[in-house]
Amino acid sequence: MSADSVDDPRARLTDEIGELNWSALVRHFARGVVVTVRADVELVDAAMCLAEDDATLLQQWIDDGRIARASDDEARDWTTRSPDFLCIVVAPWVLVQERGGSA
Repeated sequence: MSADSVDDPRARLTDEIGELNWSALVRHFARGVVVTVRADVELVDAAMCLAEDDATLLQQWIDDGRIARASDDEARDWTTRSPDFLCIVVAPWVLVQERGGSA
């Protein structure tokens, strides 16, 4: 974590972005805490929205289908393809964005 990250929530979240494959996310999906973020939304922006409890923006993204809880259909697809994801944890949620995909 950089020195700037301590005082800047956006920098802290950016530092916390990790890459995981589907097999590492299965247990989180089973708990119902995986949230997909479409590629047209910056993952850090989505994390900031949750961290700051911006209900208005979050609802807009949900209504637009840009953010959603991962579905069973997505899980079946990911099990078949085994993609990699960029991830950020904003407890209790695990926000995921498929690398090179449309998650």
